[in-house]
Amino acid sequence: MLTRKACLVAFVVVGISSFALANLPFAPSDAAAAAPVPKIGRCQVFPNNNAWNTNISKYPVRSDSARLVKSISSTGGKTLLHPDFGGGGKYGIPFIVVSPKQKLEPIHYTAYGSESSKGPFPIPPHAPVEGGTGASGDRHVLVVQEGTCHLFELYDAHWRGTRWDAGSGVNWNLKSNKRRPLGWTSADAAGLPILPGLARYGEVHAGAINHALRFTVAATQKGYIFPATHYASSSGNKALPAMGLRLRLKAGYSLARFHGQSLVILKALKAYGMIVADNGSSWYITGASSPKWNDEDLNQLKTVPGSAFEAVNTGPVHH
Repeated sequence: MLTRKACLVAFVVVGISSFALANLPFAPSDAAAAAPVPKIGRCQVFPNNNAWNTNISKYPVRSDSARLVKSISSTGGKTLLHPDFGGGGKYGIPFIVVSPKQKLEPIHYTAYGSESSKGPFPIPPHAPVEGGTGASGDRHVLVVQEGTCHLFELYDAHWRGTRWDAGSGVNWNLKSNKRRPLGWTSADAAGLPILPGLARYGEVHAGAINHALRFTVAATQKGYIFPATHYASSSGNKALPAMGLRLRLKAGYSLARFHGQSLVILKALKAYGMIVADNGSSWYITGASSPKWNDEDLNQLKTVPGSAFEAVNTGPVHH
C-alpha cells in the first residue's frame, strides 16, 4: 500500500454488508451465463454471486468513462497495460494453502489494528512474503486454510521469531459475501481481498480466468465504489478513479494477434474486467508469483493501450 489517509470518517453500517450482486445496479439475470467459480485448494473463492466472480461484459459504460480512462493514463506517466508478475517467480504476490490443523500464530498490528481482524492466524513462520524476506514494499502475505475455507491476508508483514508483525490484516470467510465495515481498510488500500483478484498460473494454464483482476493506478479520488470500502486519497477531483472502479477491455478490441497466456488474460478482461485496488503504477495488473509464467508471452500485454478500456457502471461513488 503506497498511501493511506491519516484520519477515517465515521460511517454507520446499515443492514447486511456484502460483495453480492445485490450491490450492483443490475440483477443476476442481466449478467452473462455463469462460468465455473474459481477454487483454490478445496475452497471456492467466494460465492457465485460475489462481485469478483461477476461477468460484467453486458454492463453499461459509465457516462464519465472517457474522462476516467484518460486521467489514469495521464497520471504517473503509464499508458499501457503491464503485468506486475513474472520474472521466474520473482514478481507477483505469492500465496499458500495450509491444512485445517495449521498452528495458529499471534498477530501484532503496527498501524491499522483497530480496522484489522483479531489473531491468531494459521500463517506459518515460513509463509512467503511478497518481494521476499528482505523486501521493503507492501510485503503482503496470503494464506488459504482448507477445511475452514478462510483467507488470511496481511499487509507489511514481518515474522519476528514468535509472532507476525503487520500493518493490517483480515480474516476473510470465503463462503460469505460480507465486506469490510464502511471506511475500513484491509490488507489492500481499497478494503478488498487481494487473492481473488490475482491472475493465477493454474487458471491460465487451464485456459480461463473466471474472475476480475486487481490493478493499480497512480492517483485516486477520495471515494470508493462497492465492494471497496476505503479510500486512500484526499483529492476531490472526480476525474480521478475511485477505489473499486471497474474497467473492462472493450468488446471491439481485436485479440487476433495475441496468443498463449496473454490471450487468456485479455479474454478475462473483456468478460470480468479489473478493479482499482490500490495506488501504484497505472495499468499494472497483479498476478500470483510463479516460475511458470512466460515473460515473452506476457510481454504481449504491454502493447495494449489504456484507451482500449472503458469504465463500467457498477454503482455510485461513496465518500
